[in-house]
Amino acid sequence: MDKPTIVSAEEWQQARDDLLKAEKELTRAQDALAARRRRLPMVKFDRPYVFDTPEGGRSLSDLFDGRGELVVYQFMDRGPKHYCPGCTWFTDNVPVHALPLLAARGITWKTVSNMPLAQIEAYKAERGWTLPFVSSHGTSFSDDCGAGGGFMLSVFLRDGDDVYRTYSTTARGVDRLNFAASIMDLAPYGRMQDWEDSPDGWPQHPTYG
Repeated sequence: MDKPTIVSAEEWQQARDDLLKAEKELTRAQDALAARRRRLPMVKFDRPYVFDTPEGGRSLSDLFDGRGELVVYQFMDRGPKHYCPGCTWFTDNVPVHALPLLAARGITWKTVSNMPLAQIEAYKAERGWTLPFVSSHGTSFSDDCGAGGGFMLSVFLRDGDDVYRTYSTTARGVDRLNFAASIMDLAPYGRMQDWEDSPDGWPQHPTYG
């Protein structure tokens, strides 16, 4: 397996300093982008969805658990006994301790899937997940969000009984939220996935292979 080039301590420090300049530029760009994100308008979500939960049917407003903001991760439905490896990886790496921290800031987290609730509960038990899952099976929620048969992360704001979507992202936009993957981005070989721009000879494999 190929490895990074070996250089002197002085050469390494110079290369690191050059990269640090680019990292700081990126940080400033990300800060500016976040400021734009906070200024997005919002769109009303007012269809009478009924989500299937272990506690019974619940509306979109109910999913906020009394808080003002709701973050929804939409877990792909690939049919009976088939589960998206990317959604599984993402869910494996959501820090459970982060949910109370979000709640303290008025933000509720829910994982939603078009899978029937029984299939969701069985997979949760198999994986040992304790994250709150609900089923949107039989509703148009996934299509209305634009997720269709894919995965997506959406953010909602509640004003009384009215619910609005303020933000959504998918693909790499969701992937960058993954803690383990973010750490891998700092490692010499990265995530070792074939979409990455890596030196020739670096180990790579299909993203979901």
